[in-house]
Amino acid sequence: MGNAQKKPHGRGDGGPHSESHNSHHWRGKGGSADKYKVGPESKEKVANGSSKRGSTASTQGDPSAGGKGTPPAGTVNLDAPCGALPPHLSRLKNEGNLLFKNGQFADALEKYSQAIQGYTDSGLDSPDDLCVLYSNRAACYLKDGNSQDCIQDCTRALELQPFSLKPLLRRAMAYESLERYRKAYVDYKTVLQIDISVQAAHDSVNRITRLLIEQDGAEWREKLPEIPLVPLSAQQHRREEPPSAEVLQARAEKAARDAERRTEVRFAASKQEGNDFVKKGQYPEALGKYTECLKLKPEECAIYTNRALCYLKLERFAEAKQDCDAALKLEPANKKAFYRRALANKGLKDYLACSADLQEVLQQDPNVQEAEKELEEVTVLLRQSLANNSPSKPRKTVPITEVENDADAVVSNSEDRGQDVTINLHPTNAYDFGQSLNAARSSGNTAACAELLASTAPETLPQLLSTQLDGRTVGFIMQALDSHLLDKDPDLVYQHLRHLHTADRFSVVLMLLEKDEHRHMTQLFERLSAAESTEFSKNDVQNLANKYI
Repeated sequence: MGNAQKKPHGRGDGGPHSESHNSHHWRGKGGSADKYKVGPESKEKVANGSSKRGSTASTQGDPSAGGKGTPPAGTVNLDAPCGALPPHLSRLKNEGNLLFKNGQFADALEKYSQAIQGYTDSGLDSPDDLCVLYSNRAACYLKDGNSQDCIQDCTRALELQPFSLKPLLRRAMAYESLERYRKAYVDYKTVLQIDISVQAAHDSVNRITRLLIEQDGAEWREKLPEIPLVPLSAQQHRREEPPSAEVLQARAEKAARDAERRTEVRFAASKQEGNDFVKKGQYPEALGKYTECLKLKPEECAIYTNRALCYLKLERFAEAKQDCDAALKLEPANKKAFYRRALANKGLKDYLACSADLQEVLQQDPNVQEAEKELEEVTVLLRQSLANNSPSKPRKTVPITEVENDADAVVSNSEDRGQDVTINLHPTNAYDFGQSLNAARSSGNTAACAELLASTAPETLPQLLSTQLDGRTVGFIMQALDSHLLDKDPDLVYQHLRHLHTADRFSVVLMLLEKDEHRHMTQLFERLSAAESTEFSKNDVQNLANKYI
């Protein structure tokens, strides 16, 4: 038996399998040892585990998959995805495959070892990928003549994926190189149960059978270990039969789960890389990683707010606003999206929208100090903007003198200016209401304003003010209610106040009121709270006052 290993090597590629197969000659009577040699082409296929009769077995994921169609090293995509492995582990595997293809087996072994260690450290759960890594490293051990470590890695691979063909075939070759022919025979026969078209296994079984007969005689079979029975699901040569609907469904579900898992792994890796770039202040790189995340999971709200931050840092305010809008469509109450959209609006000089977003943030969480500071600053900017846009000369007052029906108009005498102001008491739309209100306000005639409010249904007031709402208008209405309507009809005043604060942009306008206007407002609510009414209580007035003060 030992003499078989001492025979001179035949032609081959210098790999461990070419040496072992060239040395295991059958010396029979009247026959030549060359009769059972494996030719050069077959030896390369045996080492790769891809020699099949009439088969075009896939070698994807195998380090020795390089062949005629393999691109030169300069064009290989080392960042190509590999199963569910994260990008840095996929790259290690791809680098190992390229080194193996180029015959640099020790270097390839180191890459696979790093990938295996990285897999263990990352806590991944992908037995298929770990199985391939062990199988690939086993191929390196086999090429370098380290059969014992090859057997160990193949066994680990088979523990992860029982009846995986390549680890079985490589372990069989390693056993054969160590002259452990019985175990080699069992593994080769198991390979043929999985795929009967593997020519290398057929050749090896024939060769080892003759060696075992020479070694153990006619009873050689009785000394063999038990050959495992391969389940039908693992027998590749039976898969040509049309699968059932249940099998197809199970495959589709598994494929969907695998795809989801791979997507999740790639998403988590890209997000983490993006977060790391943000911590380092590398915002363009972080932006690219978050964009990759959104391609994988376009409904992830947190990624939109993260990318919005990058756009803000790069002063790309319009794009930051778009990402915040997208985040708020997914989560309408997202505080971070409101805050970053406020900053984007500030950069776009839309101070009114910025103020509204900051108030939304503070309404959700009054303790956000950054939002408070920004709101103070943007309030100043908003007032400056309004002052800059105001005409340098005061507007000329044009009294409204034409009305269709005398019953729908009232002529009031201004106590302060002695001017007559004609007010349309029944405006049909917001424009007419605004004209009447402007006429009263321009002359400072709070009595005329009170008459207009007395003839207006409180629930329609927010809509009628939609084009006229500003700080001076609100202050003027408060004076009219306090001076002329509160004593006559406190219930009507309460109803007007109950609806007024629901008008668009009211919260922003409230911020722009001067101190005197705030004082008048506080005085109005104090007097309203003291009024006697069956329609509201002091507690109702206090709750309403919280909307204003």
